[in-house]
Amino acid sequence: MSSGPSFETPADLRFLRLIGADAVGMSTVPEATVAHHAGIRVLGISGISNVAPLEPGAGEVSHEEVLEAGKSLTAKLVPLIREVVRRLEP
Repeated sequence: MSSGPSFETPADLRFLRLIGADAVGMSTVPEATVAHHAGIRVLGISGISNVAPLEPGAGEVSHEEVLEAGKSLTAKLVPLIREVVRRLEP
């Protein structure tokens, strides 16, 4: 998890890869921790919206590309979340 809200630097990416990270989130971990501490049951669902370039010179991901990926993820995750909530209802 990184504190965000910013894109990872090339040094961040090298370090995260070195320690074995396959994905990095900015909000799921602290939000789930606080909710759990408050006694709330937690189900975390994350979508990867920023595939960071690992090769030098591979370019950078733009904010617009991340927003577009988020829109695409929304279309996929909304039905999943609706079904999970439906099954949780008494």
